[in-house]
Amino acid sequence: MNPNKPAHLFSVAPMLDWTDRHCRFFHRLLSKQALLYTEMVTTGALIHGDHHRFLNYHPSEHPLVLQLGGSNPRELALCCKMAEDYGYDEVNLNLGCPSERVQNGRFGACLMAEPELVAVCIEAMVNATALPITAKCRIGIDEHDSYAALHSFIKTLAAAGCGTFIIHARKAWLSGLSPKQNREVPPLRYDIVFQLKNDFPKLLFILNGGVTDLAQVDSLLTHLDGVMMGREAYQNPYVLAAVDQCVFGKQTSVPTREETILQLLPYLCEQLSQGVRLNSVTRHILGLFHGQPGARAWRRHLSEHACKPGADETVLLKALSFTQHAVS
Repeated sequence: MNPNKPAHLFSVAPMLDWTDRHCRFFHRLLSKQALLYTEMVTTGALIHGDHHRFLNYHPSEHPLVLQLGGSNPRELALCCKMAEDYGYDEVNLNLGCPSERVQNGRFGACLMAEPELVAVCIEAMVNATALPITAKCRIGIDEHDSYAALHSFIKTLAAAGCGTFIIHARKAWLSGLSPKQNREVPPLRYDIVFQLKNDFPKLLFILNGGVTDLAQVDSLLTHLDGVMMGREAYQNPYVLAAVDQCVFGKQTSVPTREETILQLLPYLCEQLSQGVRLNSVTRHILGLFHGQPGARAWRRHLSEHACKPGADETVLLKALSFTQHAVS
């Protein structure tokens, strides 16, 4: 197998309120190869807010993608330059989020109805940085869900300089469905993503939506350039532990759950010394023992005690002891 397979073969989806820097550090302990994404960050937050808070990350998180939300070409270009200055590996434009708040800000999935504007944004981003610029979108929105419309959308963005598309293989309803329902109700249409790859063989297509195990990833990679896993990677994160071997062909050992926690401890202690609350880190690891003996005691102890004032690493070690006793 090729020892230098591209990172986009497998990625963990950007998830608002979930894939923050603590989550990404934890995921990187499980997989050294998977491509990681930030939460979506709006251009306004970076330009007018504390940009360092949004852009700061641990060096081990590479390869790392900054996902942006916005529709102003000048602002997007400025944020791409920030991403380059901070050492990100790639910048992704969010064209898939259907939430009402995002629509009100004129970014996310609603922009699929404005391909010419998006093309201007992509061109500005490409011209602002040497970093790769990618787009994450749906297969359609509302009544604008024909394959012809999607084909035209991809063609327009490709002409503007976007060579990689992450496709959430569901359409989005911009009214009538919540963001959660938009991840579950519209049917998955993998066949449409396959057709895009067939029609645009020189572009890279990464599929997102409904991916729950690595056997499924392996099957999808026979058709596409990459696969993105979302909720499953967060709720059952140990699935990431086999990614380097199964997807990237690395001859490395799979870390055990206990080894992963012990590797997390120095980072956790460092964060606590900087004033970070324990549950800001441990909320991301609740699913580590999913389906294993002691999983319920693990989750309960962390949920009940990590939020208390002064909680430290001993809470995590106590929770770990419950899983060890369950096995013994």
